[in-house]
Amino acid sequence: MDRFQAMQVFTRVVDANSFSRAADNLGLPRATVTTIIQNLEALLEVRLLNRTTRRISLTPDGAAYYEHCARILGEVEETESSFRDVASGPKGRLRIDVPSKIGRRVLIPHLCEFHGRYPEIELAIGMGDHEVDLVRDAVDCVIRIGELQDSTLVARRIGTFKTVTCAAPEYFERYGTPTGIDDLQQHKAVHYFSSSTGRTFDWDFVVDGVSTPVKMSGTVSVNDAEAYVACGLQGFGLIRPPRYMVLPHLESGALIEVLPQLSSSPIPIWVAYLQNRHLSPKVRAFVDWVAELFGACPLLGGVENVGNECHDAKRPKRTDDGTGASSRISRESLLSQE
Repeated sequence: MDRFQAMQVFTRVVDANSFSRAADNLGLPRATVTTIIQNLEALLEVRLLNRTTRRISLTPDGAAYYEHCARILGEVEETESSFRDVASGPKGRLRIDVPSKIGRRVLIPHLCEFHGRYPEIELAIGMGDHEVDLVRDAVDCVIRIGELQDSTLVARRIGTFKTVTCAAPEYFERYGTPTGIDDLQQHKAVHYFSSSTGRTFDWDFVVDGVSTPVKMSGTVSVNDAEAYVACGLQGFGLIRPPRYMVLPHLESGALIEVLPQLSSSPIPIWVAYLQNRHLSPKVRAFVDWVAELFGACPLLGGVENVGNECHDAKRPKRTDDGTGASSRISRESLLSQE
């Protein structure tokens, strides 16, 4: 029995919810389709489909087998397409998922540049602060912040930023201004917790080259970046957001920076994808482009003031195909208020 053909026939039957329609789509006699499914069930020694005179349905084993078949067939199609599309350029639908703040402030303002370079790629962009499962959610590529926990992903570091310790003037009027790390024991913080694990992220400062954790008390915890900054603006406590998120508030005086002498551990920014997607030209195109985009902005490397635009003043970065970067992330687009 041709196992690859059996997988194709089985998935077609499930997708069409009919032996007859699947046979028509495949150009095979209905009896042949029935025989192939029967032989497949005999080979696997499980029942894949429940059959009645009116309908068919997947058994639990059938549902699991269908998921594997769909992934395998998809990878084969993607591999074949990667060779067919070398001459014409990357094409097809690309599903990505990014943190909402990065999506709105970095990616969306530069999509026209990406489309101009890769007009045959259709982008489907998910934005949120909840991590997606790339396999379950059929996502091709993600941008993630912080240390990666998923060892099944291939990751490329595209940027780094540092946090800034700050609070509203009203907070300092009530609690005073900390001048050293020991003063933080008398202060309150707005806590940020992980949407996936529920764990609150601890504060840490680099002291004499060593990362030193600091336990902070507080009365509010959130798991959304916008809400985190909003709580800080309302005086609920000290916050430590990325500098690029709050620079307008620092410049206006709505937030005041403290402890500038204490640096924080740099937070990496990654673009990541599944190991079995490394052959996809559309994934490679997006990875190279987004790395180029982030590399053009020192503000995403922890630099506060870089003039009117964030870009490499020496020369544009180049992708693997030698294309010069034309993307520049304007300081205004990064710091604009929604």
